[in-house]
Amino acid sequence: MPLITLNNVSRRYETGETTVHALRDVNLQLDAQAFISIVGPSGSGKTTLLNVIGCLDKPTQGAVSVNGTRVDGFDNRDAAQFRGDNVGFIFQNFNLLPVLTVYENVEYPLVMVQNVPENQRKERVMRLLDAVGMADQKDKYPSQVSGGQKQRIAVARALVADPKLVLADEPTANLDSVSAHKVIELMRGMQHELKTTFIFSTHDPKVVREAEIVYTLEDGQITNRETRAGLTN
Repeated sequence: MPLITLNNVSRRYETGETTVHALRDVNLQLDAQAFISIVGPSGSGKTTLLNVIGCLDKPTQGAVSVNGTRVDGFDNRDAAQFRGDNVGFIFQNFNLLPVLTVYENVEYPLVMVQNVPENQRKERVMRLLDAVGMADQKDKYPSQVSGGQKQRIAVARALVADPKLVLADEPTANLDSVSAHKVIELMRGMQHELKTTFIFSTHDPKVVREAEIVYTLEDGQITNRETRAGLTN
């Protein structure tokens, strides 16, 4: 069974008298434990597609299933609970909470969503911080670390709740080339180690080169699927 299935998914936005078709009849099946890139020009619908998969947005029509659960009909409470249990997010702007330390930012999903006991939280947080090379920075605040380090923290936060799926929206957009390369290597290594599915939206060719499968999105429609071997269907 695929981890993610979209059947005839469309998403329209009404802005005054204008209708924006962000997604148009998208049909997609994505397997577990994959490293997938979604590419396409700005405005093609990449972020909307990730938001629909991650229960941050609802399709105007169509069905979305994630990890065997139909999610397109969730109310806000059910969507939030499902995200907390199944999905991690990595954003181009990091989305770290400035008033929390590095440790507390990674711990946050375990406190606010999963209510994990403190002794278990510490073990999981430190394991992830060690894995991303940030254990020695745990008491610093986001303003005290570099952009590349912020994204490493974001990767640890996305993985701390052991999600089946991590969605990354332009995760290297605000990083220099050296930091971007290190973050990509880190995520690739974590994907192999933890068997988590990673789906990226990106313009970054370095991310695309690492993907096992690349989908091209244009005007809200999937126009191409390419494997690392160069095969399309």
